[in-house]
Amino acid sequence: MNNPAKIFVAEKGRQKRFAVSDRGFTLLELLISITVLAFIVVIMMGAMRMGSRAVAAGERKMEGQERLRTVFSLVDAQVQSQVPLTYEDDGYKKYYFTGDEKNLRFTTNYSIWGGQKGYVIVTYKVEADNTGKDVLYASERVPGIEGSLDTRLIEAYGISFGYFYKNPAEEQGKWMDMLTEGTSIPEKIRINIGQGIKKISVVFPLRVGGEIMAVKSKAPISAGPGRGI
Repeated sequence: MNNPAKIFVAEKGRQKRFAVSDRGFTLLELLISITVLAFIVVIMMGAMRMGSRAVAAGERKMEGQERLRTVFSLVDAQVQSQVPLTYEDDGYKKYYFTGDEKNLRFTTNYSIWGGQKGYVIVTYKVEADNTGKDVLYASERVPGIEGSLDTRLIEAYGISFGYFYKNPAEEQGKWMDMLTEGTSIPEKIRINIGQGIKKISVVFPLRVGGEIMAVKSKAPISAGPGRGI
């Protein structure tokens, strides 16, 4: 027969073991678990925010690049359709074409808004906004008609124009920041745009151009073959 005392001790030991295994989590263990879980959630949310910001930044960059390409296409279309029209100013004949670092004006038969619908005078103007960026605006008007259509094209740091001009008396041309108002048309136009540490320069060749001699009233236009009208 089994010893009742031994059975009691064995049963008591089993009760002890069951009591230890079934006691559950302590308050400290529960707090540690909640803290670890909260830490993991914070890390996951931070990673998701960083991912969403990266996606948004990528989309903004792609949108900016696409807008820049569109603007360059518009400028190229207008420059390639440039027509060297002239007007009388105090007895002197002048081109509508004028240019400096922050302003560019010329006549073209390609309108941004109207397409191919006769001649327009287009003006590109660079102005600084309140954030320190440069903003490129474009405006058009029909010669002899008041009023113009304006639009904001792009914004960037350091937008400027340059002009490649070759004097008929010189063998080589050079890039200039400004042209004598109304007396000459360059061979090329350059737009400089800053993007962070990068600087983009796009050159647009002009199909026609010329130079006006500073003589009053019906002055002849000095231009080579295929340049000027």
